[in-house]
Amino acid sequence: MSEIKVLIEGYTSGETNGRSCSTVVLIKDDFDGVEMNIVVDPGTLSSQQALIDELKKEGVKPKDVDIVVITHSHMDHYANIGMFSNAKSLSFDGWYNYDFWGKCNGKISNDLKLIKTPGHSDDSITLLVKTKIDGKPAIVAICGDVFWKENLPKKDKFANNEVELMKSRKKVLKIADYIIPGHGGMYKVNN
Repeated sequence: MSEIKVLIEGYTSGETNGRSCSTVVLIKDDFDGVEMNIVVDPGTLSSQQALIDELKKEGVKPKDVDIVVITHSHMDHYANIGMFSNAKSLSFDGWYNYDFWGKCNGKISNDLKLIKTPGHSDDSITLLVKTKIDGKPAIVAICGDVFWKENLPKKDKFANNEVELMKSRKKVLKIADYIIPGHGGMYKVNN
């Protein structure tokens, strides 16, 4: 099963007088016997060194990151993607390996699956991760701005389509045991 670590807990401009950064997540996953390091939403930090330092605590250097997943194309979620020069990237559009593009069918590995969750933006995706939390199997949804923080915002003033966003929220809540939102810490889904 995959291991998940929130490296940087995100924040929003409304809380910080204009500064915004996504929650940055590290996943360690086994791809057919090969351990892969995956960063989700590398964010916009005032200093990339903060992210380098957090990766180092996990024994990972930027050059060791194999995949960067972008949950949607808002700058506060992807500005630092260039830090990971050896990584393939994965977004709504599919896989990019330098200048080569390939389609993603949703399954990434036995423990990782990508689903489309439009509403906040037309290109929003959620990464579903099979893992263990407190020794028990769990599905964690890393959902970008489907939720910004625990069950918030109630109404997303930046949503492209509020109706689609509500459908995406219901979809994520039905599947996930835990959620890592776009700008906050991981929380348990209370169904």
